[in-house]
Amino acid sequence: MTDQIQDDLDDVLVRTEGLWEELRGRRVFITGGTGFFGCWLLESFIRANDELGLKAEAVVLTRDPEAFMRKAPRLARHPVIVCHKGDVRNFQFPEGPFGYVIHAATEASEKLNTEHPMLMFDTIVEGTRRVLDFTVRSGAEKFLLTSSGAVYGRQPSEVTHLTEEYSGGPDCLDSRSAYGEGKRVAEMLCCLYSKQHGLDAKIARCFAFVGPHLPLDAHFAVGNFIRDALRGGPIVVQGDGTPYRSYLYAADLAVWLWTLLFRAPSCRPYNVGSGDGRTIAEIARSVAEQAGGLPVQIQGAAQPGRPPARYVPDVSRAERELGLRARVDLNESIRRTLAYHRGRPS
Repeated sequence: MTDQIQDDLDDVLVRTEGLWEELRGRRVFITGGTGFFGCWLLESFIRANDELGLKAEAVVLTRDPEAFMRKAPRLARHPVIVCHKGDVRNFQFPEGPFGYVIHAATEASEKLNTEHPMLMFDTIVEGTRRVLDFTVRSGAEKFLLTSSGAVYGRQPSEVTHLTEEYSGGPDCLDSRSAYGEGKRVAEMLCCLYSKQHGLDAKIARCFAFVGPHLPLDAHFAVGNFIRDALRGGPIVVQGDGTPYRSYLYAADLAVWLWTLLFRAPSCRPYNVGSGDGRTIAEIARSVAEQAGGLPVQIQGAAQPGRPPARYVPDVSRAERELGLRARVDLNESIRRTLAYHRGRPS
């Protein structure tokens, strides 16, 4: 484990210490445990379990336990982590009671959403229903769905920050909306199961993130910029740099997700992300600065009169009702992520 991860987990534990007691001696089932969200959930779960003596256990659903072992051997080999092999759409239910279920499977893969939208949609919807069926069968008390800001569809240019009350949605006649529409159905399923079975279902509408474990070769702009920086630059912006994005740091994300699981009201969605909107060009320059002053290349030219695209949440509900806030600003998030990669063994 790198020093950066150690420091981040120390911070997460301090900020969540009051949440963990109800998990003592219990079991949690986690889907998507090998992805970015999952790794941070497992990292923080292990730290809390070890430091607080919880004697809890996390069962992690994965299609390929061997691949998980290669990717994160320290997590996969920890004695409180149990791998359960299966596909989220049809996995065999693990035996025994569980207190909590976190459904974090189906990452926002732009490639899958573009090339195989039906598979993306089916995986989200069928997987969510399968996990909800398991939750009811296992007797779990609380369920957390990692939904997405994609449920809002395209953010209007005049709306600087999307609130949970925004009633827009994806274009249901555009196949590229498969991810967002799938997450909308997943949220509906949570509410239906809550009504029919009394399930305490929590909904986290997740936006964009940065930190250790984030893939640097996916469609996440900040990850691509950090990859460029680690290669020595230049930082390349594929478009015109005008769209607005915001990024929540991974340690903050872990705090928010555990807080939602334990404390959020049932079927009341919360935006999870940062309200600090920056243009893509500004984010690229921040990476360049934190990396020591690398050059930035913006390949596209802005079209006069066209309003910039936005994907920025209003997170005041989470702050007001659950006391959640982004503690790590963008520059520090980038600095920590760079430090993590530079500190990893080659």
